[in-house]
Amino acid sequence: MSRTPPDEALIAGEWRRGAGAPNVTVDPATGAPLATVHAVSVEEVAEAARAAASAAADPRWRALLPHQRARLLVRIAELIDAEAEQLAALQTADTGKALTETRALVASAAGTFRYTAAALETAEEALTPARGAYVTMSVYEPIGVVGAINPWNSPIASDAQKLAPALAGGNAVLLKPAEWTPLVSLALGRLVTRALDELALPRALLAVLPGPGRIVGDALVRDSRVGKVTFTGGTSTGRTLAHAAAEKLMPLSLELGGKSPTIVRADADVEQALAGVMFGVFSSSGQSCIAGSRLFVARELYEDFVGELVRRTQKLRVGPGTDPATQVAPLVHHRHRDAVAGYVDLARSEGARVLCGGAVPDGPQYADGAYYLPTVLDGLANTARTCQEEIFGPVLVALPFDDEDDLVAQANDSVYGLACGIWTRDHRAAWRLARRIDAGTVWINTYKQFSISTPFGGMKDSGLGREKGRDGIRAHQRQKALYWGTAESPLPWAT
Repeated sequence: MSRTPPDEALIAGEWRRGAGAPNVTVDPATGAPLATVHAVSVEEVAEAARAAASAAADPRWRALLPHQRARLLVRIAELIDAEAEQLAALQTADTGKALTETRALVASAAGTFRYTAAALETAEEALTPARGAYVTMSVYEPIGVVGAINPWNSPIASDAQKLAPALAGGNAVLLKPAEWTPLVSLALGRLVTRALDELALPRALLAVLPGPGRIVGDALVRDSRVGKVTFTGGTSTGRTLAHAAAEKLMPLSLELGGKSPTIVRADADVEQALAGVMFGVFSSSGQSCIAGSRLFVARELYEDFVGELVRRTQKLRVGPGTDPATQVAPLVHHRHRDAVAGYVDLARSEGARVLCGGAVPDGPQYADGAYYLPTVLDGLANTARTCQEEIFGPVLVALPFDDEDDLVAQANDSVYGLACGIWTRDHRAAWRLARRIDAGTVWINTYKQFSISTPFGGMKDSGLGREKGRDGIRAHQRQKALYWGTAESPLPWAT
């Protein structure tokens, strides 16, 4: 891979500069420009969709058996592994994330392609129980063209979670990376193109189409050749896409926002809970849909626990993602940093106490970057906007609870239902709470741990559908029923 940041789009199997407006990507740690990436135009989205539909129907791809498609996924994983350090460095430069995290994300992407290849090779179709003189079976076929729209917070891992099952299902994919962070998606596109070339498969099976969502994403979801869209991002954008998909009667999967509760019962292992709560909200600088941003602590433990949490939070090391000592890296963009700061100002106006953080760090090393101190707030009711709206930054709101019913009522008093963390030594209480909390994922005595084999998604305003797991491939296919007649007379009234 070239050390020069990629700046061309992949349109209809060809790498070229998009015809749309230029966008200068910026290193969040320094404010320095990284690359100028031109957006694709609406016409180029249509061109890519036409080419993708043709590639999806090409016998070189359409006729491949599952184990042959799996070979492509394995090869992509091998190429990711071979370029792992360069991909991690590029993602750190583009998103500001710590290198330790971006290395893990790159490894996760490779693992996703490998897992999906294995699931594809072992996927079975069903011979269903017949109710007459016929044999019945259920088979799966490609949708054709899948649109994949991803956020800026974890590009390469999110890209893999959409590309791998869509390709495994026999589809072509139009990938739209986030406008702020397109570079690692473009670099991944280069690796996929290389794998396609090596296996003599159509290049137009993947397009990488940078640009603003209001133009590129809108054109993608409305194109008649796109048969499904999978989106990760904000809830308001998800609703807009859902309306457009409904006009086409097109399936859509949405992984949206969260305001996840993390719960510390009085019987919790305090050391374990402190470490887990901090990691759950401050890793990734809080820029995670599953961040444990609402902390509920048993009232009898509240004062001591929150006091120690604040002391430890104040010691977290804030710095650039390239520094191995960094624990809280810069936010993705100065505009996003300002939005996070605006929420803390809102919290103050709502009556919150800022127990630590709540400001941009002092010092010349922070002057040009999009830094914000890890922040702990309390003194708010769960109904406050700061407790209800997704901040997507290193901001934690602490609240006490009195008993289990009070806890469940507060935790579920949210439009979101994405994730939850529970810290307790009582396995019966953990089971009870896990079943009562409205969340698609519940962690017990751990947080932010993932397996590609385990389905992921949300409830309520946190989304529709599930990603990952063996069924992730089937979510990118159409199911068809076949009936094989075995009687001499094919119809009841035939003679």
